[in-house]
Amino acid sequence: MQQSVHDHLVSLRRDLHRHPEPAWREFYTTSRIVDELERIGVDQLYVGKDALGTEHGDLRLAVPDEDVLEEWFEQARADGARADVLGQTRGGYTGAVAVLEKGEGPTVALRVDIDALPQPESTSDDHFPAAEGFRPPHDNAMHACGHDAHITFGIGVLERVKESDFSGTFKVFFQPAEEVIGGGKPMAKSGHLDDVDYLLGVHVGLDHPTGEVVAGIDGFLAVNHFNVEFTGLPAHAGAAPNEGKNAVQALAAAIQNCYAIPRHRDGDTRVNCGVVGGGTAANIIPESAFMHVEVRGKTTELMDYMKEKAVRVIESSADMYDCTVEFEEIGEAPSATSDQSLVDIVKHVSEGSKFVTSTVERDDLGGSEDATFLMQEVQEHGGDAAYVCIGTSHPTGHHTATFDVEEKSIDVAVDVLSNSILEIAARRP
Repeated sequence: MQQSVHDHLVSLRRDLHRHPEPAWREFYTTSRIVDELERIGVDQLYVGKDALGTEHGDLRLAVPDEDVLEEWFEQARADGARADVLGQTRGGYTGAVAVLEKGEGPTVALRVDIDALPQPESTSDDHFPAAEGFRPPHDNAMHACGHDAHITFGIGVLERVKESDFSGTFKVFFQPAEEVIGGGKPMAKSGHLDDVDYLLGVHVGLDHPTGEVVAGIDGFLAVNHFNVEFTGLPAHAGAAPNEGKNAVQALAAAIQNCYAIPRHRDGDTRVNCGVVGGGTAANIIPESAFMHVEVRGKTTELMDYMKEKAVRVIESSADMYDCTVEFEEIGEAPSATSDQSLVDIVKHVSEGSKFVTSTVERDDLGGSEDATFLMQEVQEHGGDAAYVCIGTSHPTGHHTATFDVEEKSIDVAVDVLSNSILEIAARRP
C-alpha cells in the first residue's frame, strides 16, 4: 500500500475513533463515510432511509427514544457533520450503501459495521488513542470493538477496487446498529442485496494477532434480545402484605427458572437475564419489575427452542404471583455458515499476500453478529457468503475500555479483501 494511502486511512480511522456513536446514532460517522465515498466517486450512493429500504416498512430493531437520538444528532452537528447528511439520517436512519458499476460481471459485496459501544474509554497514558490524542472527548461512547477500523477497511477496499481491473458491480454496505443486533435485518431486506452473487463480511481481532487472517468464520450463535415488564399491585409491606401482588417475586422466579431451562442435545444453547430491577421502597410491595433477556443457540432452531422455553417460564412466573407480564422484542440475528467456495479464495489470496504472516482456514466466533442476516439473504437467493477475520494484536479483549486496533491491520485488510474480491469476480465460484 502506498504510504500516502496508508496515512490517509490511518487518519480516517483515528477521526472515526475520536467520534464514536452507538447504534442508530451514527450521524457524524455516516457524514464522514459520505465524505469519503464522494471523494472516491461512486456510481450510486444510498444514505439513511434509502440504504435501509424503509419503503417496505421500518425494520430497524432496538431504536433509542427520540430524545436520545436528538441529543446525539446535536452532538454530531456540533462536531461538524454535514447538514445534508444530517437531514437524511435524522430520526436514527443511519448508514450507507455504495455501488461501483464496472462493466459486465457478477455483483460482489462487502459488509462492514459502523457503530460504537456506550462505554467510556481509558484515559491511561499507555492506552494508544489517549497517548496519541484521538481518544473521544466525551465518555458516552467508545469504539471498543474495532468498527472504526471496519469502516476504514470498507473505504480502502472500495478505492482499491475502483482503481483495479475489476469487472462487474461492487457494493459496500456500511451497516449501523450491529452492537444491538438491530441493523442487519433492515439492510438485508432493503432490496440492495437482491442481485448480490457473493458477499464478504469482516471483523478485526477476535483474538487473532496482527498479520493472521481467518478465511472463514463460523460458529455464529443465533440470538434474540427481549425486554420483560412485570406488573403487580402495591401494598404496605408491614400492615397489609397480603393485599399486594409482588412483581419482584415474579421476577425472581423467572430469573431462577430461566437459568434452569434444560440445555439441548443438538448443540449449544444459552440464556442470560442481563439487566433486572424493580420496586420503589423497602416497605412497599413492588408493583413493577423488569428484566432484559437474551437467548442464543448454535442454530436458529436451537435459539427458537430457548426463546419458547424462556417465554413459558416468564409467563408462568407472572401467573404464579398473580401478576401480568408484557414482552418487547429488541433485536435478533440468525446463525450462518461461511461457504467453502469463498473460504478457498480468501485463503489462497491470504497465503500470497506480503502483509499476511499466517492463514487459518476456519474458526468459530462463539458469539453473535447480525451480518448473518445479510449472509443468509444472499445464500437464500442462490449466492455465496463468507465472514473473514483480519487479526490485530489488541491489548485487551473486545468491549473493554483499553481495546485498540493495531493500525498495520488496515494494510492487511485492504490487501486481502480487495484481492479476494477481484479473484471472486474473475473466477465466479
